[in-house]
This record gives sequence, structure tokens and C-alpha cells, in this order.
Amino acid sequence: MKFTVAIDGPAAAGKGTISRAVAAHFGFAHLDTGLLYRAVGARVLDGLDPVAAARSLTAGDLDRPDLRRPDVAQAASRVAAIPEVRAALVAFQRSFAARAGGAVLDGRDIGTVICPDAAVKLFVTASDLVRADRRYRELVEAGVETCLDEVLAEMRERDARDSARAAAPLKPAPDAVVLDTSELTIGQAVTAALAEIERRRAG
Repeated sequence: MKFTVAIDGPAAAGKGTISRAVAAHFGFAHLDTGLLYRAVGARVLDGLDPVAAARSLTAGDLDRPDLRRPDVAQAASRVAAIPEVRAALVAFQRSFAARAGGAVLDGRDIGTVICPDAAVKLFVTASDLVRADRRYRELVEAGVETCLDEVLAEMRERDARDSARAAAPLKPAPDAVVLDTSELTIGQAVTAALAEIERRRAG
């Protein structure tokens, strides 16, 4: 049975953590679509043309150890604004979403563009200050030298670019449930997401 959960939102809002927990709870397959764009961005930093990088992307590219670096995140945001790059990756994402047994996809345009007919659409968000602090802590833990002000500035720049781009801008789908995690623990956020999905499945 096909059952698709679309989880969108800005960086460090918690959508990845929630998506993995949801997939594990229900036994659904999970795809972090942001990794597709990060992998393309990393290949662009290596010197490839963005469209060529997207069209020749392989599963192995998603396993690169450098995909969480800040420069790769910025490159991912830039290439995501290119319509030809997005078009090259749409088929892969839609095929994944249509698999039997259920699927959870998280990204920035899953509920609006990739899976507008998803059974459940969540838009996970949080204040930019909270998100920047979360990302800063992640980077420090990973051994990346940075400061909170720099992370906040980069996040605001990326938010503005992702929201203003002509191709699939970052925004909630009209029928998405908005989940603000600013004041929630991970457990509380996951519980809220699971409750919404259970409600839709029961209906």
C-alpha cells in the first residue's frame, strides 16, 4: 500500500530527526532529499557543472563524508535554485515516494512539488535563533571551527534564498500541518508528528 509522508522545513528545524523517527516507527522507507542537493553541490565544488552533476548523480555520491560541511550546504542551496537541476532529481524522488509499504521524504518542496498528493504533509519550523544554535552545536561537535553569529548569518542568507527562488520556493503546502519545534524537545516533536500521521491513517 502506498502511503507517503511529506516533511518540509528550513535547515535545523528538526525535520530530518522527525522523519527518521517516523520512518522507523511505521517501518516506512526514508529519503533525505536534501542529501541529493548536497551531493550535487559537493560535485559542483569539485568543479562540475551543476546540471551535469545532477544528471550523473549516483547512489554512491550520497555517501560522501563531506556532505554536512557548511560550504556544501551553501552550494546545495545555490544549485537547488536551478530549474534544470531540480528537474533532474524530481523523477528519482517521485519514484521513491511511490514505493509500496510507505515512504517518508523530507526536504523543502516535498509537499508542494514532489508529492502534492501525499497522505500527510508536515512543515517543521523553528525560530532562526533556535535553528542557528542547533546547527552551531552540531558543527562544534563535528569539529568544525565556526561561531554562532556566522552560522546565524549563513542560515538567514540561505532561508532568504530558498524562500525567494522561482523554482519550488520553501513554503508550507496549503494543507500542511505546521509544527513549530522552537520550544519542543525531540521527543515532543516526534510525538506530535506521529499523532498527526496516526490520525490521517485512521481516517
